[in-house]
Amino acid sequence: MSGKKYESLKIENIVASGAIAESIDLAAFTEKTENCDLNTKRFPGAVFHITDPKIACLIFSSGKIVITGARDETALGAGLAVVMKALNAAGIVPLKEPRVKVTNIVCSYNLGKYINLNKLTVTLNVENVEYEPEQFPGLVFRIADPKIVVLIFSSGKIILTGGKNLDDVRRGLDVLEKKLESVL
Repeated sequence: MSGKKYESLKIENIVASGAIAESIDLAAFTEKTENCDLNTKRFPGAVFHITDPKIACLIFSSGKIVITGARDETALGAGLAVVMKALNAAGIVPLKEPRVKVTNIVCSYNLGKYINLNKLTVTLNVENVEYEPEQFPGLVFRIADPKIVVLIFSSGKIILTGGKNLDDVRRGLDVLEKKLESVL
């Protein structure tokens, strides 16, 4: 891979989940919290949109939460702090220490060169590769260790998903780089 290693690696989305309270009265929380919607006919949790940082949270009566949209760990922490403050403001007792951790990081990467996906499909291990251009324009390459799914497009653009941290993503890129050396 040309230039500085990982220079074009960019976090697109961080997803985290865990527990923030023993239980949450969603109706009371939604009523007292701006930008929070509850429609139990459509979805069993409340959807809380935070504008700064720009993230969305799915909050459940069980006290569980899913946070999505953060682009770095700082934004994730800041968003969680907003949620905890909103719980307190709504009269709901949050956990002293929320048990929330990153479950998925989605990153983009640019190889900076055209990739012949047909040739790549033949070269890579068939068990770990899916390429059906009539259905989806990218090649799907599943890496076992670290457990990363890589979407490779002929433009040289790549999406990596499944990592729990940036080290996983970088290790996945290293595996991909070794596989691509014989093809590119």
